[in-house]
Amino acid sequence: MKIDLADLTAFLAVAKAKGFRQGARASGLSASGLSEAVRRLEAQVGVRLLHRTTRSVVPTEAGERLLGRLGAALSEVEAALESVNDYRGRPSGTLKLNVPVSGARLVLPDIVPRFLAAYPEIRLDVTADDNFVNVLEAGCDAGIRYDERLEQDMIAVPIGPRVQRFAAAAAPSYLEKRGQPLHPRDLLQHDCLRLRFAGRAVQPWEFARDGETVHIDADGQLQVQGGAIADLLVEAAIGGSGIVYLFEDWLRPHFASGELVPVLEPWWLSFSGPFLYYPGHRLVPEPLRAFIDFIKEAAQVSRLGEKTAQ
Repeated sequence: MKIDLADLTAFLAVAKAKGFRQGARASGLSASGLSEAVRRLEAQVGVRLLHRTTRSVVPTEAGERLLGRLGAALSEVEAALESVNDYRGRPSGTLKLNVPVSGARLVLPDIVPRFLAAYPEIRLDVTADDNFVNVLEAGCDAGIRYDERLEQDMIAVPIGPRVQRFAAAAAPSYLEKRGQPLHPRDLLQHDCLRLRFAGRAVQPWEFARDGETVHIDADGQLQVQGGAIADLLVEAAIGGSGIVYLFEDWLRPHFASGELVPVLEPWWLSFSGPFLYYPGHRLVPEPLRAFIDFIKEAAQVSRLGEKTAQ
């Protein structure tokens, strides 16, 4: 038997107040609504629960028995709902994110330690995956992707740097031996270290300058699949095996050390930064809400710092 909890609550309110009007005042519901709910409940259980007269309303024997058990049961329900309230006031639980390898390497390291320190009761579970997945089907609360790969029904929040660049680089020893490319088409005469992703063809390298865009499908001795092993390309470039083309932030430490030097820097392609995305058709879990608020506040502080520096 499926009983509506609202009908049980209505019966309890009327029985305690000993009248429909009194029960209405105590519960904030209408007397007619309470009366209909009690009639519906009695029809479902098949017995009369309240004796009604023009002067009073009192429980029948069956009503008394139900009343005795119902109070304790509804108290348990209220306690259960109160436990949920704890999550609204104090974010806790697990936040599951699906991110590309580049996001795990270049975006999250600046955010995660500060977020975990601010919310010690939240557990962060991150999966690095360069394939575009449905975050819900993957068992995740949200993901990080670039705007060209966001679905239309997703809510997107900027996260990390708002402008990024792809950078080409090579070891000084390689350039001394093979020469410095002056135009992207010169790369066709060089060893280019290529990255591809599962299920996708190797993408041409794209360069842009002064309104001119050039796509170069160069070749080389080394090709790797998946961003998780892109460091192999970097190490090969450092070892003098050829020219690598990756996120500028990925290569910047090697520029600083001198292991790699920029190649064709005026042609490096700029693009908009990543977004945190999540479904917009359901309630946002508290750990995710805390994360969204955190990255929004961090972005605002960053903008204020930039204005102050200017």
